[in-house]
Amino acid sequence: MSTAALPRLHPLGDAALLCELPAPATLAAQQKIWALAALAGQWPGVGELLPGMNNLTLTFDATRTDAQELAARVTEAWPGLEAASIAGRDIEIPVAYGGEDGPDLADVAAHTGLSPAEVVRRHSEAHYIVYFLGFLPGFAFMGGLPPELATPRRSEPRVAVPARSVGIGGEQTGIYPLVSPGGWQLIGRTRLELFDPRAASPTLLRPGDRVRFIAESVRT
Repeated sequence: MSTAALPRLHPLGDAALLCELPAPATLAAQQKIWALAALAGQWPGVGELLPGMNNLTLTFDATRTDAQELAARVTEAWPGLEAASIAGRDIEIPVAYGGEDGPDLADVAAHTGLSPAEVVRRHSEAHYIVYFLGFLPGFAFMGGLPPELATPRRSEPRVAVPARSVGIGGEQTGIYPLVSPGGWQLIGRTRLELFDPRAASPTLLRPGDRVRFIAESVRT
């Protein structure tokens, strides 16, 4: 997918515009989404900017602009946008893999044809980048999962995934910051808090951060 291809543009109600790129999600595409957000923030009438995976939602003041005008601005600006990098940080996430902390590790291994130990090795040796936060406060959607580890979500989601669980969902990996329903394959758990509403910076991870998982223990 060429990131020069124009995004699909869809009005969302009377005061928002969705700019959506086709799959797959790539770092280059996400960087252009970040670049578009930075530029659109300077346009008259634009309010909140909500980057997602391969998409950007622009809210606007309908008394100052409209979806048609913003769509024209996006169409004009997109081809000339340079991919924007965010000055992210290097974050290491210690993980206890397998056992009670990662009850789906064996299922991921069976799906991929790898041993559980090899799944852990490849997952922990990869380099990830946070694309955006969503779903739950502090839930980071990350790119960089080795393609051979991609595993479909569970057919029956769990009612309550333990907080700080590390999971694989399709072609992504992520960490549940809070107890929540969820269908990702759980392969481990970290002791780090991902979300603290009392902290000056409530979320541990931010878009653009570079993440490495450190295997503190492995139970297969």
